[in-house]
Amino acid sequence: MTAVTEKTAVVAADKGMTKREWIAGLVQRRGSLVVLALIVIVSTVAFDSFATVDNARNIAMQSSFLAIVALGMTFVIISGGIDLSVGSVYALGGVLAALGIQWGSLTGILLPLVVCGGIGMLNGALVAYGRLAPFIVTLATLLGARGLLLAITDEGSNTRVMPRDALLTQLGQGTLLGVGYPVWIAVVLFAVGAVMLQRTRFGHSVLAIGGSVEAARLMGLPVARRTMWLYTGSGLLAGLAGALAAAYSASGVTIVGVGFELDAIAAVVIGGTLLTGGAGTVGGTLAGVLLLMVIQNVINQIGTLSSHYQSVVSGAFLAAVVAIQAYLSRAHLGRERGT
Repeated sequence: MTAVTEKTAVVAADKGMTKREWIAGLVQRRGSLVVLALIVIVSTVAFDSFATVDNARNIAMQSSFLAIVALGMTFVIISGGIDLSVGSVYALGGVLAALGIQWGSLTGILLPLVVCGGIGMLNGALVAYGRLAPFIVTLATLLGARGLLLAITDEGSNTRVMPRDALLTQLGQGTLLGVGYPVWIAVVLFAVGAVMLQRTRFGHSVLAIGGSVEAARLMGLPVARRTMWLYTGSGLLAGLAGALAAAYSASGVTIVGVGFELDAIAAVVIGGTLLTGGAGTVGGTLAGVLLLMVIQNVINQIGTLSSHYQSVVSGAFLAAVVAIQAYLSRAHLGRERGT
C-alpha cells in the first residue's frame, strides 16, 4: 500500500470509487473548509461585531499559536505517529522563554527551542530506534515536561514576567501591516510546510512511511531517521509556539497548554489528515485550526453559552470526520478484496 497524496486520491476516485465514496472522500478533504466558510457567512449576517477587522485580527492571533503546534502534529500523524507531549512542551517553552529572557532575547528564544527540540528528539529516538509505541513515549514526556516546568516555577507559584521593551516581547506583541508577528510567522511556517510535504523528497517519504512502514523500508527510505526528525520538529514548533505565546502575554504561565495536544490533534484530523497516517495536507490543518477558533469566537459572540460548548461542537466535528475516514477505509479494503 503506497501513500496517497491529494492529487492521486482524486484520480483514484475518478477511476474506482463509487459516487457515494467519492463524495465522502471530498467531505473528508474539503469538509472543514466548507463548514468554515458557512459558519463565517452565517456569523457575518447574525453578529454585527463578527466581520470586523479587529475581530479578524483577534481570531488570527489566537489561531497562530495552535496552528504552529498543529503544523508539527500534521507531519507526525501523516507518518502514522502521534505526539501527546506538545501541550506540556508548549507550556514549558513559554516558561523557558520567560526564564531565559533575563539573559537577553536571544537566550529567551534559543533556550525553549533547544530544550523542547531535545524533548522531541528523545521522543523520536525512542519511537524510531527503540521501537516503542508513540502513544506511550509521548505520554511519558507529557508528564515529564509538565513536571519540569512545575519544578522550574516552584509548582506554579513563581510566574516570571517578561520585560515589555525586550525584543522577544516585541516579537510576540508587535504588528506588521496591522497583523501580529506570530500570525506572519505561522503563515511562513505553513507555506514552508506545504512545500516540504508536497514538493520535496522528505515530504514524499513521510507520506510513504505513513502509508506503510515496511514498504517504505523496502524502498530504501531512512524510516528511523525521518521519524526521529519528525518528532524533533514537533517539539521545536511546540516550543516556538510557547515562546511566542509567553511573549504575547509577557509572562511564562504554567497553567497553559493543558489539553492543547488534543486541540492540535482535533485540528489536524478535522482538516482531513488520516489518523492512521499516509494522507493529509498542511492546508487542511490550517482550515481545521481556523474552524475551531471561529467556533470559539462565535460562542463568545453569543454570550449566553459557556465556552465549554466549543469542546462539544469540536468533538462532534471530530467524530464525524473519523466516521467518514473509517467508511473510506472499509470501502477501500472491500475494493482490494474484490480485485
